Amino acid sequence: MVMNISNLHSDFLKSSGIATDTRKIGENSIFFALKGENFDGNNYAEDALNKGAKLAVVDDKDLQGKGYFYCKDVLTCLQELANYHRRFLNLPILAITGSNGKTTTKKLVLNVLQQKLKAVATKGNLNNHIGVPLTLLSFNEGTEIGIVEMGANHQKEIQALCKIAEPNFGYITNYGKAHLEGFGGVEGVIKGKSEMYSFISNNNGLAFVNAEDSIQLSKTKNMKRFTIGEKNADCIVNCLQTHPKLKIKYQNNTIESELFGSYNFKNVAAAVGIAEYFKLSFSEIKKGIESFTTEENRSQFIQTEKNTILMDAYNANPTSMEAALRNFEAIKAKQKMLILGDMFEIGKDAIKEHEFIIQLTKELKFDTILVCGHTFFDANKNLKNIVSAFKNFDDLKIHLQENVITNFHILLKGSRGMALERCLVDL
Repeated sequence: MVMNISNLHSDFLKSSGIATDTRKIGENSIFFALKGENFDGNNYAEDALNKGAKLAVVDDKDLQGKGYFYCKDVLTCLQELANYHRRFLNLPILAITGSNGKTTTKKLVLNVLQQKLKAVATKGNLNNHIGVPLTLLSFNEGTEIGIVEMGANHQKEIQALCKIAEPNFGYITNYGKAHLEGFGGVEGVIKGKSEMYSFISNNNGLAFVNAEDSIQLSKTKNMKRFTIGEKNADCIVNCLQTHPKLKIKYQNNTIESELFGSYNFKNVAAAVGIAEYFKLSFSEIKKGIESFTTEENRSQFIQTEKNTILMDAYNANPTSMEAALRNFEAIKAKQKMLILGDMFEIGKDAIKEHEFIIQLTKELKFDTILVCGHTFFDANKNLKNIVSAFKNFDDLKIHLQENVITNFHILLKGSRGMALERCLVDL
């Protein structure tokens, strides 16, 4: 069968869903033979059909016969199907991007909106050129609003994702020092993330805007927007307390979140503001905020037999690292320790940014400071070894095993590739 998106969509509606991995094939699913650096999904198409897939979408002309659906490029076909499905459903879609806090904000917004609406959101971090189409294809005719997380590390990527998802609403959490190497510096980050505003403005959509962010205000001054902030905003949300739990004031009432830290105030405020725009009641908003808990190594406290761990090891960049350090400083504890891992994808300023973080840790006066990774190691060497540095995780692990640590509050933070959660067994 040769590609026709309309026909493929009809088959999709009668299927059990999309599969891209033959190890997770569902009966009556549609298998997309995607390619990667080290694999070609076309080689697994026959296996997918044998395991129960109703169709295998392929771009290898040699694969013919019953069950094969030929197209010029499987990834493009997946994206076109997702866009067709998005238009078929014609539901409101909120896109969320930003340097830090995307996933937490997405989950908060979902948890709150679900108090009233059939809201469906991106699962995990499926926020790229494959994940966004898969998210759109997870929506069905019962979905009342879709929430699509969008990630990017180069310019034009958000633009491309917006063309697939066609969001009516958008929110940028912040502009930070993330993926500097790919974006070409902070100005590149601002330009790249703001591609969302351009799409939404050109399509008569609305942006949710942090009223305290001057860049966001400037970028959205000529488009429809709904501002959220502590003053001079469409939705007023005030921060009452950041530790040990975040407390906010909204409509002259207090809401207490399980989250903590000033950086999470912005995430919570965004969820409140977006919910207000979609006409949720105070009680629905309060329930959605107060019932939300974090996971996946993102800003969660873990109590071990020996220590209290602040696990924030899902990812890191200079902006989120500085925010985490300043918030950890504000926590009351007798002894505080830092275990920090390298920040990836910073580019030419990597050493300088790691030096800044090391110097900041000394200024904030933590009791014990351990840094791990080649970049932190070299940066510390430049600074005359002012903290304890380990070139790799194995060296850090040996240190932790030889020096038993007890009765500390410990912050674990680093890029995903550092996998600092591996320290837990020794803490």
